[in-house]
Amino acid sequence: MELTDKEFDLLDELYFVQSFDYLLEELGWSDDILLQTLHSLFQKAMIKCLASPDDELFGNVDILNEGKSMLFLATKKGLMAHNAI
Repeated sequence: MELTDKEFDLLDELYFVQSFDYLLEELGWSDDILLQTLHSLFQKAMIKCLASPDDELFGNVDILNEGKSMLFLATKKGLMAHNAI
């Protein structure tokens, strides 16, 4: 599965659980770009969303409106896509 440059750069930061604020600071993107890229990766099943380090969110996760309070982690699928490039 193809990754955009932004998706690739974001997956680079998600080998460990990271907060929205950490990602914002590390990548230097706007809130909107970060939220949209997180949403895109979640739709492709390449990241997990978490309410806390041990509490994964399932189902209909509203990243665009609630993503700033979530934690994120690459899935095996996301890591495989990231490493394939």
